[in-house]
Amino acid sequence: MQKVRKAIFPAAGLGTRFLPATKVIPKEMLTLVDKPLIQYGVEEAISSGIENIVIITGRGKYALEDHFDTSFELEQTLLERGKEANLAELNKLTSLAEFSYVRQRKALGLGHAVLMGKNLIGNEPFAVILPDDIVDSQEPCLKQMMEVYEKYQAPVIAVTEIEGPNISRFGVIAHEKITDQIYKITDMVEKPPFEQAPSKLAIIGRYILTPDLFPVLEQTGKGTGGEIQLTDAMRKLLEKRPFYACKFNGKRHDGGDKLGFLIATIEFALKRKEFANDLKEYLRTLSL
Repeated sequence: MQKVRKAIFPAAGLGTRFLPATKVIPKEMLTLVDKPLIQYGVEEAISSGIENIVIITGRGKYALEDHFDTSFELEQTLLERGKEANLAELNKLTSLAEFSYVRQRKALGLGHAVLMGKNLIGNEPFAVILPDDIVDSQEPCLKQMMEVYEKYQAPVIAVTEIEGPNISRFGVIAHEKITDQIYKITDMVEKPPFEQAPSKLAIIGRYILTPDLFPVLEQTGKGTGGEIQLTDAMRKLLEKRPFYACKFNGKRHDGGDKLGFLIATIEFALKRKEFANDLKEYLRTLSL
């Protein structure tokens, strides 16, 4: 059994929903309290046993590489000022894993972004983590998925239940229930109309995939939105091998949506001891 050691982070998008902030700052570097969005996903990956991080970048995304690199001047300044805690945090960040970067020249969709990591993944199973999706859970979402992968030796997709028309914003699975948390996927559809959604289980930005997906991606044409959709390629591969879904324990926040980002900021701040009491007191003063 091959262990899942590598993870792809697609991060080449333009982040148009957060303009003008993202004109010069990569969306993945927007801070949730005091960490960039992408760092939450990287820490989840490392906590789940990932050793190699492959970040798919685009033009103007140099801040992503700098963030996970050493900064001698900053580290020396912190050392001279006796800020050992800050220095330790930076050192921990830069030693989390081995980082590699691949530049995606054109944003042709999530499927194309994943395909860009083919040469660095090789013939191994791998994870895909979308930096926009922040999962707050006691046990890392990816680790929960790895347990399913190890049991069934097949691709695993994270899903969450979505009520109402919002389901049309997601890929959606049809399934056979195995347990309350595990489902065998029978079909998947990218952003179906609400009335045609095959279930309430929506695909979110966590995947464990196998290298036989790459040849399928290479043959996958443009789909919804004129982009190469990962869901379309997985659906083709589903004809040849089983896929499973993991309904993870935890709460998913949409960090790529302005309202979702604001909600996540408040909830994560309330989990921090140094902010929680004062923030609660402030929220109580608001006329809601």
